[in-house]
Amino acid sequence: MGRRDHRETMNDRHAGLLTRIATYQFGPGADDALFPDVDALDVSTTSSGRPRQVRDGDDRLLEYGSDGRFTLGVAGGRRLQAGLDAPRHRVVVGDDSEPFVREGRNAFAKFVQSADEEIRPGDEVLVVHDEGDLLAVGRAELPGEAMLDFQTGMAVKVRHGAGPADEA
Repeated sequence: MGRRDHRETMNDRHAGLLTRIATYQFGPGADDALFPDVDALDVSTTSSGRPRQVRDGDDRLLEYGSDGRFTLGVAGGRRLQAGLDAPRHRVVVGDDSEPFVREGRNAFAKFVQSADEEIRPGDEVLVVHDEGDLLAVGRAELPGEAMLDFQTGMAVKVRHGAGPADEA
């Protein structure tokens, strides 16, 4: 049987759960960055009522995984980038990686210029250009500190690229 999602506006029960998870996963201020106006957001739920995706209109902010953690959409990444001070949850790459990461290709350690030292493998991260543009969101494969030490290997498994620069 396939999943059936039900879309509804965010209610108090969902808002409380999702804001607690945002604060736990991304730290203080993440709940305000992701959900500044909970009344304007839509939540798709499973048939059991469990939240699955949070959207602001057509923009997917995040998905609530079965492991109890969020996976970010590009719109959610943009909100976190605007709401959290650098370097929190950021992996910075330069011009060599920029077009590939924007397309949704993975970010490799060799091209990482800086990274939040608090990043742990499995964390949701923002991949940003050294000039500040959000390039992608994805899952860290290495600790933040190690991303700078390694010359080979994947630093971030990119889940969603931000698309061409003129769309950003």
